Amino acid sequence: MDYLQPLSPLWGTRLHMALELAATLAFALSGVIEAARKRLDVVGVAVVAFAAAFGGGTLRDLLLDYRPFFWVAHIEFLWSVVALCAAAMLFMRQQHLHPTERAILWPDAIGLGLFTAIGVDRALAMGQPALVAVMMGVITSVFGGVLRDVLCNEVPRALSDHRPYALWAFAGGWLHCVLLTLAGLPPWLALTLTVVATAGLRLVSVYRDWQLPSWHD
Repeated sequence: MDYLQPLSPLWGTRLHMALELAATLAFALSGVIEAARKRLDVVGVAVVAFAAAFGGGTLRDLLLDYRPFFWVAHIEFLWSVVALCAAAMLFMRQQHLHPTERAILWPDAIGLGLFTAIGVDRALAMGQPALVAVMMGVITSVFGGVLRDVLCNEVPRALSDHRPYALWAFAGGWLHCVLLTLAGLPPWLALTLTVVATAGLRLVSVYRDWQLPSWHD
């Protein structure tokens, strides 16, 4: 099986790889920041960054029985995360930056939008029905952040901060399906709109403090 089974000729392998790499690096950066907040050592920072970057995509490929995993087929993904970890740690130490929880927001939201669209597209390209494709988008975009928070001894933000997170990935997945299959938009445009909508809604949710109902005794 090829690494990419395109939905149309416009959806080329290079474009797909570039977008998945961008999503991987965005989540890796969120992992570096979170690990730095917890004052982990160099090994700890790398482990958290790798878990955040590759966790969701690996689980997606495992569930779809897709081999080899995306980061095994393209070793440059691994080297890129290694380089990002080294550069980010050096920069933060030299600039004496104090990472905050809010600093994670932007890379996390961007990764959420990119991985949602990429996960949906991968599943659709393999002939999966729309609901399964949407769930693959949610898994791809959410599971890496869950692993990151668990490794840092935090209740995952996707489950606990009450501001929509996985919900926007779910909605973004359906938007991507509609734009591709019903509206017939070019894949690059459908993906752009999905990323902007998913990441934008997550950012707005945080800044406006939109809350989901929580459990009360």
